[in-house]
Amino acid sequence: MKRWARRAFTVGALVSLVFGTLLAQTNGDPIGAATSALRAREFDKALQILQLAIQQSPGRAQLWMLQGLAYSGLGNTQGALASFRTALKISPDYLPALEAAAQIEYDAGSKGAVPLLEHVLRLRPDDTTSHAMLAVLAYRQGDCATAVEHFEKGGPLMSSQPAALQEHAACLLKLKQFDRAIAVLQAALNLNPEDRRARSQLASTQLMADQPKDAVATLEPLLKIDPPDAKLLRLAASAYEASGNTPEAVRVLREAIVVDPRNTDLYLDFATLSMDHQSFQVGVDMINSGLKLQPAAARLYVARGVLYVQMARYDEAEADFERANLLDPANSLGSVAQGLQAVQSNDPDRALTTIRAKLAKKPTDPYLWYLQADVLAQKGSDPGSVDFETALRSAKKAVALQPSFSAAHDVLAKLYLQAGQNQLAIEQCRKALNSDPKNQTAVYHLIQGLRKAGEKAEIPDLLQRLAQLRAESSKQEMDRNRYKLVEDNAPEPAAQPPQ
Repeated sequence: MKRWARRAFTVGALVSLVFGTLLAQTNGDPIGAATSALRAREFDKALQILQLAIQQSPGRAQLWMLQGLAYSGLGNTQGALASFRTALKISPDYLPALEAAAQIEYDAGSKGAVPLLEHVLRLRPDDTTSHAMLAVLAYRQGDCATAVEHFEKGGPLMSSQPAALQEHAACLLKLKQFDRAIAVLQAALNLNPEDRRARSQLASTQLMADQPKDAVATLEPLLKIDPPDAKLLRLAASAYEASGNTPEAVRVLREAIVVDPRNTDLYLDFATLSMDHQSFQVGVDMINSGLKLQPAAARLYVARGVLYVQMARYDEAEADFERANLLDPANSLGSVAQGLQAVQSNDPDRALTTIRAKLAKKPTDPYLWYLQADVLAQKGSDPGSVDFETALRSAKKAVALQPSFSAAHDVLAKLYLQAGQNQLAIEQCRKALNSDPKNQTAVYHLIQGLRKAGEKAEIPDLLQRLAQLRAESSKQEMDRNRYKLVEDNAPEPAAQPPQ
């Protein structure tokens, strides 16, 4: 857990806190002896005194509290927590026990800290440390509305901690409160103007808030650093283009490509910029440069295919889409992610074992039938083989159980294409697009099916449609990457170029 959001919870500190309220009452009471032992860090001795005292007076919350401190001093957090909770059963508003128990739960990342901290705040509403701890817990749980409320009540503790400010800003972004996020990130940058990450986070957020000129001004100090950083140059290219300075966007993006010539995203940004400014051949030339270094980069073939569509070079566009699909059939044209770790880690046999075990328990689950079909299809089984026929039956079962299941129609269309049943493939593609008009895989398979069936009249329009869908996906990915830059501290935005 975050170290900035925790109390100064040491045995010595809490002994001092408890001691002041107890010592005047002791007069030979074991509390005094136990407290003295704790202050001397003689934890075993304190524990012996307290265990005997608790046997004689089990209803005294102070004894249980001090026993918790002794256990803490010995490193026994479970014993300490049990003791603190017993003290709270006896005296629910006993503040030192509340704070100590909350700290242990918080350090363990447990939700059990939340009711304890909320109880502290009922007793002491302005306790900034409790607000800070609740903010972190809510942030980790993805509850940004609650997190923001507590971040803002954290006072100076929050405003002086860059990590807290970054998490606060990430939550504000998730809530689409861009102006407030900018103010928080500006405060983080003010703490350390030399922090490159804080500066790039602020610039990225300014872009999302449609303040590109401010983003350019924020980034300018970083653009003078030698050697230049390709990720920052990429972000700057986006800012220049959004502010209307396309020549500078092109220059900076070209510089980024020189700095990091194997970064596929930079070429894709250049292709997007080329398309936005109707400079299609310029984009093709840049993609060609990227393909010389990375001839197996499926996304570069897709980008070049999109540019070829704009130039009405449909045969070349189809060839590029086909090449991309062969290189990366699962991802190059927007296929649905599988949702099984085994599939994602390229372990189809383990995935099939998992899927079949689940199917045995849920034989009417269309998603499981779809997954079985898709995994078998990805294995590349030949038509007529046992695996191919199983895949075909599974895909049919999935669409029968859920006729609107677009991804299942995709798999069935793919299998029909492999089997040479082109009209059936075309039919499945159209059904997929009825359910999901933005299904890129269905558009691509429809193009394949129509070409194989000799029905070419519709293909140019479909290629235009596919190119438009890819362009929309690129812009959505750019927005996701800008948010990721702020949330994950991992600069990775997008861009746009030429003339």
